[in-house]
Amino acid sequence: MRELEEQAFKDGATPEGLMEKAGRGVAQAIMRRFSGPGTAIACIGSGNNGGDALVAIRYLANAGWNVGIRCLHESTELGALPRKKIRELGDCPVNQPVVASTADHPVVLLDGLLGIGAHGPLRAPLAELAAWVNEMRSTQSAHTVAMDIPSGVNGDTGEVYEGAVKADLTLTIGVAKRGLFASTAVNYTGSIELIPLDELPVPDGGDLCLNDVHQLEGILPRRDHDYHKGDAGRVGILAGSPGMLGAAVLCATGALRSGAGLVALFADQATYPLLAPMLPAEVMLRPISSLAEIHPAEFDAFAIGPGLGRGNTESDDGFFQLLERMSIPVVIDADGLNRIADAGAEKWMAPHFILTPHPGELVRLFPEWAGLDRIDIARTFSKRYDRTTLLLKGAHTLIARSGSPVYFNTTGNPGMASGGQGDILTGIISSLLAQGLEPQNAARMGAWLAGRAAELAISHGVESIQSLVAGDVSKGLGRAFIDMGSQ
Repeated sequence: MRELEEQAFKDGATPEGLMEKAGRGVAQAIMRRFSGPGTAIACIGSGNNGGDALVAIRYLANAGWNVGIRCLHESTELGALPRKKIRELGDCPVNQPVVASTADHPVVLLDGLLGIGAHGPLRAPLAELAAWVNEMRSTQSAHTVAMDIPSGVNGDTGEVYEGAVKADLTLTIGVAKRGLFASTAVNYTGSIELIPLDELPVPDGGDLCLNDVHQLEGILPRRDHDYHKGDAGRVGILAGSPGMLGAAVLCATGALRSGAGLVALFADQATYPLLAPMLPAEVMLRPISSLAEIHPAEFDAFAIGPGLGRGNTESDDGFFQLLERMSIPVVIDADGLNRIADAGAEKWMAPHFILTPHPGELVRLFPEWAGLDRIDIARTFSKRYDRTTLLLKGAHTLIARSGSPVYFNTTGNPGMASGGQGDILTGIISSLLAQGLEPQNAARMGAWLAGRAAELAISHGVESIQSLVAGDVSKGLGRAFIDMGSQ
């Protein structure tokens, strides 16, 4: 970041020009994430990180937001640019009481206390201001947005120092800071989005990359006017069993809501009458007595595993024979993964397979990786298994494939810690595969869309972190696709 800034200044950019663009990008990102104006407070230190926050609230004020400043430094202690940006705000309230955040009037606190050059625990007066930010977030439902990196988190290592700010969203400027990827930082960064600056081109290479809306731009092309359901792809699904039929319904719904032209769900004849009234009318339900009745050539992509059950010797024989007959892209999830684990995972790594384990399923697949850091697991997988795609779920889902960086997904929230979320995701990815996306791109886009839909169900809907369920994610997919296309 420092090298890119120095080169930009040599090429004619100015610190103030970069600050203006960064602040405008931050304001636009905030406005996309809330359904209407609220109150935005720039919480600033003495440096240019605070200047970015001040520019952002100026743009928010022009869009109808109430704005204010929180600063415990004397004005004479501020840098020249922050002082100028305060003057440009005019009669902006400073250190005034802030009301609690509500669904109709969100309160957003912009963490502009420290930039990437800071190291070590926060010191007075910034420690007191960081404590106030965290208290407002904890007790008054305020939303904290970190400018570039949460204050008190090391931008190089991800080490979290005492008193660090806990953010709900981190808007990192120019390039992603390596510390944002660290497992130690996950509870402090929240969702992450890059604010690109033309003067600071994102460097090529590296083994870690943010999976955000800018990186996904153009992967799913706009449909031509003569597009038809055959172009949109045919998805086959093998999912559900007695007691877990809802998993099949969620998977099929995820595929429908992600653009698949045709979705067919295969069900045992015994469960057919139970599933039929549960499914959306658009899903074709096909009763079968044997997995040999499934013909993969009829489809463009397949999803296998949600709620399928662990099976038995007879059913497992048919299951593995079905996998061997698959030459189309396949998403394997849940009990599909468990069956593979029981039989030995090594045999079932194929270029057209996407594996989507949560951490527990991952350990069942590869017991020798228990206790490893998630990023190390993703790197190891991509080196060991040529062209098989891994989507490792969790806070900041990871997507890995040989010959490519590990992608670090940036969307989602803790409300997704509920049953059925993986079933929806499996359906989304299978739909994107059927529409022609390469496996890694389908996994990347599916992870981003599911996380963004979960965010929108709260910010633009009526749900909360506590009330969010998988069905809400499927309802938010339309807006998530719009958000992706609007960048």
